Amino acid sequence: MSNSPSALGQSRSADAALDVRPITPAIGAEIHGVLLSGKLPAETVTAIRGALLRHRVVFFRGQGHLDEAEHQAFARLLGPLVPHPTLPSVAGTEAVLDIDGENARASQWHTDMTFVPAFPLFSVLRGVVIPPVGGDTVWANTVAAYETLPPLLRGLADQLWALHSNAYDYGATRPNATARQLQRYETVFKSTVYETEHPAVQVHPLSGERAIILGYFVRRLLGVSSADSGHLFAMLQGHVTRLENTVRWRWSAGDVVIWDNRATQHKAIDDYGSQPRIVRRVTIDGPVSVGIDGRHGRRRNSDAQAAGVAA
Repeated sequence: MSNSPSALGQSRSADAALDVRPITPAIGAEIHGVLLSGKLPAETVTAIRGALLRHRVVFFRGQGHLDEAEHQAFARLLGPLVPHPTLPSVAGTEAVLDIDGENARASQWHTDMTFVPAFPLFSVLRGVVIPPVGGDTVWANTVAAYETLPPLLRGLADQLWALHSNAYDYGATRPNATARQLQRYETVFKSTVYETEHPAVQVHPLSGERAIILGYFVRRLLGVSSADSGHLFAMLQGHVTRLENTVRWRWSAGDVVIWDNRATQHKAIDDYGSQPRIVRRVTIDGPVSVGIDGRHGRRRNSDAQAAGVAA
């Protein structure tokens, strides 16, 4: 796996300044000896960002001291916070999203909030209530996925654009969804419908690396038939989620995970039945997507425009 010169420089200083222990060669590292808070020294924050750019997702155990306020305070050190466009933040917070398995389960591969033009740069997730068995989360490295495509397929992917939306067939993707989960999807998650066109291959805003940005918010690839769109999507998406390109995390309450949302996809494994599972997420604002030809992602529907989403 290659990295840009800027990312490599940051990663070397990050791994030297912190106790960083890689989990797999392709993605993921555990960081020890750091107690997260909104008062971390600037050099520690810089080191964490560097490790994040190199390893794509970083894990911290033993952060049970964090509450919603401190969760936000730490996340703000990484950049401006951005709330979810449709789901409400936890009462009294600016941008803490409560993800309760009783209400919804993000069990399909996705990159957070790609249905808007400027989707998050980083996500910071905290384990609150964790089932004794099951409920792991898996991440995939979308930069490595692009770099390991055969050259002919890279050339094809470079030309593709995809339509992303938060309006999709929830019942088809979650055939065992409860009536409560279906209602929440229809009345809350889809309360404003967003449609955005993004390049399938995007330039990372910090490292300059190229990443495949797809996932289950994609409704179709543009400029090809529905059948060809399905085949191309399955081929590229399958390449992203190869096991050799992933890392799996067994949660404990108090764990904190930060991922580079512009270089990863993730999914929560729905294998914990009726056991409670609650995690809380804060997202860091990012710029509008940009393809390798310099063209930017663009919204396309009046519903999102009326909601005031920045292009």
